[in-house]
Amino acid sequence: MKLIQEIIAIAPELEHWRQTIHTHPELAFEETKTSELVAGILSSHGIEVHRNIGGTGLVGIITAETDGPTIALRADMDALPMQEQTTGLAYTSTISGQSHSCGHDGHTTMLLGAALYLAKNPPKSGKVVLIFQPAEETGEGAPRMIEDGLFERFPCDEIYGCHNMPLIDKGKAGMRVGPTLSSYVDLEIDIVGKGGHAAAPHTVDDPLQVAARLVTELSSLVGRYVDPSQTATVGIGLLQAGTTNNVIPETAHIAGTIRSLSVDYQNTLFERITALCEGFSKAYSVQITPKFLNVGLPCINAADQVSTIAEAASQVLGADNVDTDIAPYSFADDFAYFQDKIPGAYYFLGQGGTMVHEPTYNFDDDLLPIGASIFAHVIDAKLGLTHPIRYAK
Repeated sequence: MKLIQEIIAIAPELEHWRQTIHTHPELAFEETKTSELVAGILSSHGIEVHRNIGGTGLVGIITAETDGPTIALRADMDALPMQEQTTGLAYTSTISGQSHSCGHDGHTTMLLGAALYLAKNPPKSGKVVLIFQPAEETGEGAPRMIEDGLFERFPCDEIYGCHNMPLIDKGKAGMRVGPTLSSYVDLEIDIVGKGGHAAAPHTVDDPLQVAARLVTELSSLVGRYVDPSQTATVGIGLLQAGTTNNVIPETAHIAGTIRSLSVDYQNTLFERITALCEGFSKAYSVQITPKFLNVGLPCINAADQVSTIAEAASQVLGADNVDTDIAPYSFADDFAYFQDKIPGAYYFLGQGGTMVHEPTYNFDDDLLPIGASIFAHVIDAKLGLTHPIRYAK
């Protein structure tokens, strides 16, 4: 492993910042302290900062003396609404029911590390746009920043992002060309029937029975209408109906998610779910209303940018530790909205251990100088740096 000497030198500071963010986790669009911390660090190192983009988002700018392309690097800042259950840490969450159980504290700090290095070793040409994004967990942060004029104010030619990945061994990285992460859609279905006494079911239009049958049918749509070789899921996580054991309820509510690597398949599932609800409505004399909310996009990696990030990761980790043909994941990330506007690459930095979104997860601080070094290599490859990269011995 070849880590950049100047980034290794600030590793203790990076750990301190990461752990500070970890102790004060902030949910989507509430990342005020995190944003203030990031802005203060960037400003103190002479980096131009623009605040309040898409809410709590911010952008740092590093400009070369010579014109050239503009390269964007992105990190997400928000935490999850879940209780942390880590033990033995001196920096556990101080906010009940909120935690950095996805590692965004680490992503933010990796980009800070790259920013500080690039501030001292600026590009020979062009511009670096450092995007610190809110609200990735809700899928709203990236589109909100775009709607707020992100790319009009800071036009970018390409973009790079990273996520820690416990499913990949520590010391390795993975990426692929094409569909990499699924789209994400919140599915909600409301059923209204006629309730009544459980001893006289023939006198009612039972929404609970319809909901139970509908859940079973929903889970079978992918195998029937989506190519089995493609990644798509309809997952139901909630079914609510009734208040007691001897009363058939008047209403039922179903909620879940739809994920797909293709917008076409996503639209197919929308059509099939709508048709299924219409059929059940007619068959059982109930009113069924499906809603498709927070409709997201799949992350589609561009070939040129994957080549760049693969080479950058190889410079740091060694080519044997970089897999450029990993299988796509069913997870989602609103980084896809950035990729919908400009070509980009999203890669995974392995850390092993507990999976993200689990209460005992904790970001591995050893990844901080690794991720920062990879980002720095991307800028060196695209824009050149005013000083040659020096590696730690």
